[in-house]
Amino acid sequence: MTIASMTLLLDVARQHGYALGYFEAWDQHSLEAALEAAEEARSPTILGFGAAVTSQEWLDRGGVEHLAWLARRLSEKAQVPTAVLFNEARTLRQIQRSLDSGCNAVMLDSSDLPLEEHVRLTQQVTQLAQKYGASVEAELGHLSDAVNPLSSAVYTDPVQAATFVGLTGVNALAVSIGNVHLARHDVAAVDLARLAAIHQAVAVPLVLHGGSGYPAAAIGQAIANGVVKFNVGTRLKFAFLAGLRASLPPADQIADIHPFVGSHGARDVIRASMAQVKRDMMELMRLYGSAGQAAETAPASPTEQVHA
Repeated sequence: MTIASMTLLLDVARQHGYALGYFEAWDQHSLEAALEAAEEARSPTILGFGAAVTSQEWLDRGGVEHLAWLARRLSEKAQVPTAVLFNEARTLRQIQRSLDSGCNAVMLDSSDLPLEEHVRLTQQVTQLAQKYGASVEAELGHLSDAVNPLSSAVYTDPVQAATFVGLTGVNALAVSIGNVHLARHDVAAVDLARLAAIHQAVAVPLVLHGGSGYPAAAIGQAIANGVVKFNVGTRLKFAFLAGLRASLPPADQIADIHPFVGSHGARDVIRASMAQVKRDMMELMRLYGSAGQAAETAPASPTEQVHA
């Protein structure tokens, strides 16, 4: 199946009243698990990886290209409509390299900068992405951090959001309404009235980062108020770690190591761990309403391409 535009995926989701999960991957196995979950659920998906919780040194010596190439190749062979996102890049250079390597959606993490600088950098990202036919997401406002008690949130202002979208031309806007980064459970006390006001003020699809801590009971209200994408990462890594601990055999009882490491079979500890991650992803796809929606999404425009 042809790789899909993230803008198209989000627009179709908005038209049909569901949201997509962006399940942030960190290696080949997690990328494969995210795609397998989407194909089994028959859900459109946004496949990708992020810079926020990844070694910058590793990314800058080839990690961006490595993960982008993997994600792009998987997306090109996917049985459901799939976009490829590089999330929360730290520099414009990382954005450039991800676009060169096959990502068709990008986001620069600059929301903590002064507004004028944030606008200026986002405009540069938009101008760059247009050359590749790529989608751009940006965040206005700033999320608090569940593991840092000293962190504080800056909530998104609806009027400022309208101005920001108009100045930057972004295709999707991530907002801060009480959602929290690095939260493990449904802990976020979200301001749905603020979300409704933002929805009234801007025309582009809305995104909520910190999806691991977003309350399940408020998902429907978020979708009704313009949210078409939830970013989830922390929950998946906890699921992976729990699965790994459960699947590791006692070290003194292994005669043949190969079935457990690198076989890609049922006893491979990485595949066994990813099975739990897949279950979490598919549960969220059902909650977001994207399961079974793959047939509703048209292929991407033939003009979309990768610049090598």
